[in-house]
Amino acid sequence: MTDAGPVTVTPVTGLPEITAGADLAALIADAGADLRPGDILVITSKIVSKAEGRVVATGREQAIEAETVRVVARRGATTIAQTRHGLVLAAAGVDESNTTPGTVVLLPEDPDESARRIRKTLHHRTGLNLGVIVTDTMGRPWRAGQTDNAIGVAGVIPVRDHRGEADTFGNILEVTVAAVADEIASAADLVKGKSRHIPVAVVRGLAGLVTEPDGPGARAIIRPAEEDMFRFGSADVPLARRTIRAFTAEPVDAGTVGRAVAAALTAPAPHHSQPWRFVILETAAARARLLDAMREAWTADLRHDGFTEERISRRLRRGDVLRHTPLIVVPCLVADAAHDYPDERRSAAEQAMFTVSMGAAVQNLLVALAVDGLGSAWISSTLFCQDVAARAMDLPGGWRPMGAIAVGRPAEQARSRPPRDPADFILTR
Repeated sequence: MTDAGPVTVTPVTGLPEITAGADLAALIADAGADLRPGDILVITSKIVSKAEGRVVATGREQAIEAETVRVVARRGATTIAQTRHGLVLAAAGVDESNTTPGTVVLLPEDPDESARRIRKTLHHRTGLNLGVIVTDTMGRPWRAGQTDNAIGVAGVIPVRDHRGEADTFGNILEVTVAAVADEIASAADLVKGKSRHIPVAVVRGLAGLVTEPDGPGARAIIRPAEEDMFRFGSADVPLARRTIRAFTAEPVDAGTVGRAVAAALTAPAPHHSQPWRFVILETAAARARLLDAMREAWTADLRHDGFTEERISRRLRRGDVLRHTPLIVVPCLVADAAHDYPDERRSAAEQAMFTVSMGAAVQNLLVALAVDGLGSAWISSTLFCQDVAARAMDLPGGWRPMGAIAVGRPAEQARSRPPRDPADFILTR
């Protein structure tokens, strides 16, 4: 519980320029800050980094690349990146302000550990039970401007869970979890700031949030990836699609599939046509009719090609992924808008245009499924027996099945993509 009294935020002035090896706790204590039990010291990460020697003489872009584990978004010269701490920041937290020209400041190696060390030293010097929060500036999606947030915490409850409590009308709160460490960081920034050259503030009146143990730290504020509805940044979306061949038995939500089809319908198409159709096989009976018909046709083809029964059995097992998926989507091409040409060359090009459009629609669908947390695998099988597949699904005339897509909740981790250099796939003239 927090105290019901007033909360005050006081700047700590008189600190010198911080250099590598500086004892921050000693400098703060010697600056004359009127510290009392239960106070929370809020410290800008830049001076923590400087004291820890995290100032490097390297180019900004090289430093950003070295500190980045995932690019979330890029626009012009601006990069939003995730660091190894799990933080998502502009320029991966690399800062070139208030540092010697030609150098940049990196985030502390372990901000939570930095907060713990400072807290321990302050306790030895003052005998007081204090909280420490290390902060950095972050932008926010959908909101202009930046605020300070906690990236390192020691001795302060970082989040307060109000779920299960009743509001003033007796309603039980179900989703309210307050990021109190971030709230304290933002409040402290009202008296701190780069232009004021005040990197430390004391927040008083929240002793109920200060704990004897160091606590879980700021890592408790980072939302786990599997719970993050906004996990994918703009740079992640095209890469989200991965082939998944093992699925749980969990049913697939029809609304999710509908949204994926809506994304598919944004694909480019020839002659302002709409050549895409999608057959959703939700029931086990509908899936079995298609797969049994294809198995029979494939077996006949393989026997005609001289395959032994053993080799045929091995080949048929390749299609098992469709047998063990909770839902199958069959993309179909309707090319009735294709122009007729008297020669084979132009007719083939016309059909290719529609096939390319279908491929773009399928890719959009697969990416949309992945962004919504579903796994998928595009299987080419219906292309080899389009007439058989069309009859099994009782399709309207002119609908040409273009493979089949297994869809479900992933029961396996996607394999890592092999590194590919775009230059190997580009020919410039």
